[in-house]
Formats: sequence, structure tokens, C-alpha cells
Amino acid sequence: MAAGNRKRTKLINAALLSGVALHTLAMGMNAPALAQDTSARIDSLQPNIPADAKLLLSANELIYNRDAETVTARGSVQIAYGGYRMVARQVVYDQKSGRIIATGEIQLTEPDGNVVYADKMDVTDDFGNGFVQALRIETTDLTRLAAESGERRNGEEFILNKAVYTACTPCNIKPEHRSLWHIKAERVIQNGRTHTIRLEHAYFELFGKPIAYIPVMEIPDHTVKRKSGFLFPKFRYTQKLGAGVGVPYYWAISPYMDATVTATGLTRQGFLLEGEFRQSFHNGLHTLNVAGISQLDRGKFTPDTVDAQETNRGMVASKGEFEINPRWSFGWNVLVQSDANFAKTYDLESFDGTTYTNQAYLTGLGKRNYFDLRAFYFDIQDADPNSLEENQQPAAQVLDYSYFAPESVLGGELSADVNLTNIKRNRLDSINVLGVERFRGLEGTTHRLSADLEWKRTFIAPGGLVLTPLLAARGDALGLNMDNPGPAYTGDYTNSDAVTRRMLTAGLEARYPILFAGENSSHVLEPIGQIYVRPDEQHAGGLPNEDAQSFVFDATNLFDRDKFSGFDRIEGGTRANLGIRYTGSFDNGYGLRAIAGQSFHLGGLNSFATDDLVKVGADSGLETKSSDYVAMVGIDAPYGLMASLSGRLDEDDFALRRADATVGYLGLNWQAALTYTRIEAQPTYGSPSDQDEIQTAAAYRFQDYWSVFGALTYDINNDVISRNGFGITYDDQDTLFSIVYTQERDTDSSVANDWSIGARISFRTLGDINVGDTTFDELDFY
Repeated sequence: MAAGNRKRTKLINAALLSGVALHTLAMGMNAPALAQDTSARIDSLQPNIPADAKLLLSANELIYNRDAETVTARGSVQIAYGGYRMVARQVVYDQKSGRIIATGEIQLTEPDGNVVYADKMDVTDDFGNGFVQALRIETTDLTRLAAESGERRNGEEFILNKAVYTACTPCNIKPEHRSLWHIKAERVIQNGRTHTIRLEHAYFELFGKPIAYIPVMEIPDHTVKRKSGFLFPKFRYTQKLGAGVGVPYYWAISPYMDATVTATGLTRQGFLLEGEFRQSFHNGLHTLNVAGISQLDRGKFTPDTVDAQETNRGMVASKGEFEINPRWSFGWNVLVQSDANFAKTYDLESFDGTTYTNQAYLTGLGKRNYFDLRAFYFDIQDADPNSLEENQQPAAQVLDYSYFAPESVLGGELSADVNLTNIKRNRLDSINVLGVERFRGLEGTTHRLSADLEWKRTFIAPGGLVLTPLLAARGDALGLNMDNPGPAYTGDYTNSDAVTRRMLTAGLEARYPILFAGENSSHVLEPIGQIYVRPDEQHAGGLPNEDAQSFVFDATNLFDRDKFSGFDRIEGGTRANLGIRYTGSFDNGYGLRAIAGQSFHLGGLNSFATDDLVKVGADSGLETKSSDYVAMVGIDAPYGLMASLSGRLDEDDFALRRADATVGYLGLNWQAALTYTRIEAQPTYGSPSDQDEIQTAAAYRFQDYWSVFGALTYDINNDVISRNGFGITYDDQDTLFSIVYTQERDTDSSVANDWSIGARISFRTLGDINVGDTTFDELDFY
């Protein structure tokens, strides 16, 4: 019944307050241990109930004792008020003492879904003081808190005696599951005024055994999101650095600014200091990283490397990401080091890759256009004391703009692409393989402005034939201030300071999709033919090639108008592409897809047969009038099985020039993949021998939460395992334990660390402990 009686409402409010306070304590235990936020609520122990909320009470009996001045709700008591629901066998309000006593299988469900259980509550009507017996709290994020008793004092402290806290996600579907860890404490005290939780005489237990004793620990409660303090330590071990323990300290400087300082002691190299400063703005975030060390034992590193020669080493990095408005953004990444290998040698997070890209950018994205302006500098991390490879890298500024006309033009689609590139290189970048000189970059500066305009329209002829005519125009203007490659270059290099070139293209594509439908399957077979009529490429092989150096002819680019990967080369001459595409689907869950074809140079100068600075077209399969055959086939099977095969076959004898084959399986307990790659020798392109490699990876889940995994890369031609590793993981969503061993074999003796062991243990709601790097399994299996 609805009730407006003041005494009854007071009774219910007090009963609800008791449950709310218990939940507040449990939520405080969920706070990540030491580094959270500063917005504390003064009334954190008060239920958030609307002023106009209706109170509903249901009970077998409601008894008013005027002589004893008590109000009793007895027998299947159910109370609903402001989103809270309470169930108990009996609730008694004593008007003389101002106390509320609830007994018998008490269950309080809060609006957010958290549930509080207790056997008895004895509290004052303002909840300033009171006791709770045999309480248990289950939260919606699947954490649990239990205690023998609880006591409320002075309206601001809540004390739990002999409390146990744990997180148990599997318990939601497997009540019999027991978490591997929990925290036991003689007393847990929550202070509503200071918004802290104090644990006294606490033990952290793993596998039922105490592994850590904590006499006293005070942490922020759930109302505090950021608070200065020490974080969980970080552990590591590598071959040439030794064992290390890092102790991070988090400093909440202001609501918009914080920092983390980590001091790491390394047994073989000394004391590494790292710092990260973060500042947020209304439209973005800036992060500043610094690190430094004075090495104790340089002799642990390979002689004549920068690691062995330097004593004092350090780095500074800055990263910014900002939004001007919903369509425009800008930012930067910048790394400055004392030498070329510091961040990689010491595995500094986010900076330990072989190449770090320093850049500043401005990006805009509209409905029909795209703008991107970037400046690049590439930081090559290697152990060369002279940093030769880094000086051979270009400093570049690149502008890209794409536009699609919103309205059709002559019934077709009109699009435009513009690219502006400026490149400066301090040192000549060339390589000689078997007497073949490849110039990957010339010393000096070059500028190039390119614009490409394309129009195409699709017609469907009677009978289903699809015709797509295409017209395109391209123009380039180049300013050259680069050193001539010299007599080692056999091509015709242009010595002019300024060069222009153009390309006009008229093309036609014809497709004829044929549908076959069977009783249990459907198939689409689509013959495709293209022809592009163009003049010869101007200055073919006579200009710098910076962005079109990577080229692989395969089924994925068979039907591209321009098969070069960048703007520095243009495909010229008249060419036809012929092929067939197939797609099949079957009712039993199998899917099949395939494509095969060949390209033909019909007239003019074959751009892929002309010599250029990097020999990009050499041995590509397109340098002859009739190209090599390219094909690709893929199978998707039910139950997680898949396979794919792609390759290039010689046009004369069908000899295998290149192949990539993959077989994979993704099941509930097994995950496995096997990849074979073959690349035939391309002496002119700088690859003197065949490259055959097998990559394998597998993971097996045994029992409920345990899995083992391993991966191996085998170089067939050199008969060596170039990379291998294995590990074991336990993961029940609350506790994650992983240990990984990896080893890399490289002919480059300057590699800082040949093998490493990484371990990680993570406790949900508490934090992580890491030793080294455990990302091996993530990279190779998922």
C-alpha cells in the first residue's frame, strides 16, 4: 500500500540508508589502488531519492503499539522507495530510542543493481550509529565483499570487522567457482568525511595462501577518481640490462594536469628515471615524456655500438592531439634522443620500435573531400654510432587533398586528387647487391606538385553487360636540387632544375556477371576486361623515386589503372588487363572466392621495363609484353577453418615466382595458423637469393582458464629459426597470469637484446604487475 505516515517513512529511510552505506564501502574497494580522481561527494552516504518519490510497503502484518511506541512490519516485508527495493522478515521502529531493527534474510537491491545481504541491522533512525551482522555485498561489476559485522559511528565512519573482498566474474554463471585471490582484513574503515578506506592487518591471499601482509593501507574510496600516490611496481628482465624493478609515483597536480614518475633499478646498468606529464585542454591533450640513465656497465653491450660507447643517455618526447572543430584536427609526435638507440635498448613504452615517426599534422574531413598536411622525420633506432641510416632518411612535408563532386558530371562521377611533396635528405642512400646499384634516395632537395582528375560512368547494356568508360588527366611540376647519382646509374637521369610531365588516359572496363544458382548453392562468375590508352611516361626512370619504391604485382592490383604505389612514377603506354572473378556460397556454410588474370602491354613504352633509381619494375612480372599470371583463391569453412593461396606464375613455363599460402583455424579450444611465403630471387631489384619462410602460431586452451601458445618463424633457405617463443596463460577474467619467452636470431650483431622473458599478473579492480614484455602472444595469435 502507499503510505504517507511520517513514522513509517522515517523507518524506511533509515533501513534504506543502512544498505546504501554498505554499498558505498564496497564500491570504494573497487577503486584502482592508488591513482584516482578528486571529485568527492559530501553526501556519499545518502541515498539519491527524488523528493516526490512514492513509498510502497507490503507485509503480512503492520502493527502499531502505542504503549511501547513501536511500529512493526512483519512477515515477508517488501519495501519499494525511490528505486530501492528491500526484503526482510521483520522491520521494527522504536520511537523512544530512535532505532530501527531489521531481521531475517535482509536483501536490499539498489537502483543500479547492487545487492546487499545481511542477517540483522540495528541502527539509529538518522543512521548516525548502528550495527549490521553477517553482511554480504554483490555489485554489478561482479565484485563481492563480506564481513562478520559492521558498525556505523558518529555519522561519518563505517567499520567492517573481519572482512573479505574479491572479484569473481565467473561466479555469475558458475556459483561454485572460487576466485584465485582475495583480501582479508581484520578491520576496514571507510571515512565519509575524508573519502578514504583504511585496511588494518590485511592479507593478500593467492590460491588460498597468504603471500603479502599489509599492516596498514589507506586508499581512496569510489568517489575519488584521481589521487596522488604510489602505483603498483613494474618488473622486467632482459639479457643485457639485467633484472629491474620500477616504482611509479602518480601526482595529481590539478583536475586538468597530472604526472607519473618511475624510478627503475637495473642490476646491470643502474638507475633509470622516467617521467610522463599530461595536461588536458578543452579540445585536446598534451603528453610530455622524459627518461635518462647513467650506464654502469657498458661492456655488457656489443662492442663498437652506440650502446657500448655512451654512458649518459636520455630522451624527451612530446605528443599533442587537438580538435579545432568536429571536422578539423591537428597534432604532433616528436622524439629527441641523446643517441640513436636509447629508447629501443631500454624498451621505453611507445618509443621502442625500430622506426619512430616524428610528425606534425593538420587533417580535415568533409562529406565529399579530405585534406591532410603532414611533416615527417624518421628516427631510425639502431646501434650504429654514426647514425648513418637515420641520416639517409628524408625529412618530408606532404599535402594530400581528395575531392568528389557532389553532383554527377555528364552522368558520371568526377573526382580529383592533389599531392604536394617536399623532401630533403642529408646523405645519399644507395645499396649495391651483386653489382647492381639501387639509389633509394639522393642527397639534396626535391619538390613535386601532382594533380589527378578522373571521370567515369557505368552503363548496363541489355543482357547484363556492365561497361564503365573512364577519362583521366594527370599533371606534375617538379623542382630538383639533388646530386646526380653518377656513372653507377645506367638510366637516363634528368639534370634539369625544373621538370614538368603530364599523362592523359582513356579507358574502358567491361564486366559480365553470370549468376548460377543450384539447389544448395549460388555462384557468380564475372569475366573482366580493361583497356587503358595512354602516351608514354615522360622522363621514365629519369626522376627521383621516393614514394613508389614498393611494388608487388599480384591479383589485388591486377585491375588498377596505375599499378605503381605512389606519385613519383606514372604507368604509361597502352595496356589491357584480362581476368575472371568468382564468388560462391553454399548452404552448409562454406564460401569460396577466387580471382585470376593477366596483363598485356599493347603499345608504347612499358614503364615497368624502364630502368629507374630503385629498379622498381625489375623482375616484377610486368616488364614483358605479356605479364606473369596472377591468381588468388580463398576458402571460408564452417567451424572456424579458413585457407587462402595467392601467387604469381611465369607467363612462359608457369614457374612459381611468388606465393603466399595461409591455413588457419579458430575454434573454442584450438587456434592455429600456418603461413608459407616464397619470393623468387630478384637480382636486379636487389634481392640476390630466393626467400622461403614458414610462420606458425598455435594456442590451445585446456581445462577452463588455462592455455598454452607458441610461435615459430623458420627461414628455409638459411636453415635457421629466426624467431621463436612460447608461453602459458591463465585468465578467468578476474585473474590473468602470463609468462612468455621469446628469442630472435639476427645476423646483425648490434641487436641489444637477443632473448627475453616476460611475465604479467593482473588482478581485476586492483592492478597489474609486469615483468618485461608479454605482448608476444597478442601479436602472434589474435
